[in-house]
Amino acid sequence: MFVCFIFLTHQAWGKNDTGRQYDQIIRRIAQKYNVDPDLIHSIIRAESNYNSQAVSPKGAVGLMQLMPDTAKDYGVKDRYDPVENIEGGVKFLKDLFQTYDQKDDLVLAAYNAGPEAVKKHEGIPPYPETIQYIQRVKSYWNPNQSSNKNKKIFSFRDKSGRLIITNDRNYYLRNKR
Repeated sequence: MFVCFIFLTHQAWGKNDTGRQYDQIIRRIAQKYNVDPDLIHSIIRAESNYNSQAVSPKGAVGLMQLMPDTAKDYGVKDRYDPVENIEGGVKFLKDLFQTYDQKDDLVLAAYNAGPEAVKKHEGIPPYPETIQYIQRVKSYWNPNQSSNKNKKIFSFRDKSGRLIITNDRNYYLRNKR
């Protein structure tokens, strides 16, 4: 049985100061491209947990987990270099926000699964990893949006029969059978 839990945090980089070492870089690049620095922190936390040497099984690399083609498209020569990686990832995010008319969920889905998957599914792809990714990034990004106290918990079985437990009412309503 598969169970999904959504947890909320207190700040974009978590209770420890793991992301503090990159905060000035993130804020400078965020200002340059007019992207929320807390969103960048949240994506980095979800993608690599601030490990600039992270490599995914699919070949994504660095803090913002850039794929080779994305890195090339955005001028990143060294995907392991934190500054280049963050700048390339933020440029990509900026383009996604323009493409998806500022719709956060579609931007995050495209960042995770790729724009082609969003196009193919005409919205958020039904991939559990992508759905969980959106929820995780948003929980880091908007820690004050809601609190675990007095938050209703929803549970349902998805199309595959997996048990999903979430505190996001909209996610529940979109996905319950």
